Amino acid sequence: MPKKIKKIGVLTSGGDSPGMNAAIRAVVRTCAYHDIECIGIYRGYQGMIEGDFEEMGPRSVNNIVNKGGTILKTARSKEFMTIEGRKKAHEHLVKAGVDSLVIIGGDGSFTGAEIFNKEFGFPVIGIPGTIDNDIFGTTHTIGYDTALNTVVEAIDKIRDTASSHNRLFFVEVMGRDAGHIALNAGIGAGAEEILIPEENLGLDRLLESLQKSKTSGKSSSIVVISEGDKIGKTVFELKDYVEANMPEYDVRVSVLGHIQRGGSPTCFDRVLASRLGVKAVESLLEGKSNYMVGLLNDKVELTPLEQAIKGNSEIDRELLRVSDIMST
Repeated sequence: MPKKIKKIGVLTSGGDSPGMNAAIRAVVRTCAYHDIECIGIYRGYQGMIEGDFEEMGPRSVNNIVNKGGTILKTARSKEFMTIEGRKKAHEHLVKAGVDSLVIIGGDGSFTGAEIFNKEFGFPVIGIPGTIDNDIFGTTHTIGYDTALNTVVEAIDKIRDTASSHNRLFFVEVMGRDAGHIALNAGIGAGAEEILIPEENLGLDRLLESLQKSKTSGKSSSIVVISEGDKIGKTVFELKDYVEANMPEYDVRVSVLGHIQRGGSPTCFDRVLASRLGVKAVESLLEGKSNYMVGLLNDKVELTPLEQAIKGNSEIDRELLRVSDIMST
């Protein structure tokens, strides 16, 4: 028989993403529904090491479902990467009576959770919260849909200027190791080219594509670039290369940066966060541990944390084909 869960701790770790507050709310209220105590842990694993805890009830999460960021704050903790730091964290949890954890974050946060589980036998469940959508075991991470809509809205506005001045714009979006944002937002915003880490387009092919666009009568172009794309060292070096080889283009760069990680979450992200939060708590109550909750075939499923960390989130090859057709 699994040990009866009495008090669940919840924390957010790594980069913030829209919908994290909705997930916190879901965890807290699911605990209340099942008459389980809930403790909010501030500043991720660092707060766990320092015992920065606060009891949370249904009313403490009022009016946060629509807010971006995370009310529990987030921080990266080098100290938690040491056994000494993790021992301190465990001591604080035991002292506070916390007997299980829900971790909202990405693969780095899940790695810490898995190690903590192995060392102390502490029940943990992960909820994927990152705009990059680069976690194996879920089709959507919390915040991804909001980031897509933010990027598309920004590109729509940039296109107005590009068209007015007959310019070529390079728009850099987030995605260090995964091109999900660039590919989907690029298609949604009608980009002429999309550069992502998974596909090395090559400088020659980029120039060929831009020349083809020019010849076909396009007076302005939008190229969406994932920050992890390997075609150029930086988007600014890429701009210089294109200007040197195609002087007929007036090139501008727009780096969207952290604007993509903020803002009110979309309805999709709010619902997703709510579904995952409920499943995370109820999985712990069922005696399950060392899993991530995720969305697969529109159903909330469990994936072992090890697989979620080590697995690859594949790019949709059909979307690459769609992108090529749409750039004609």
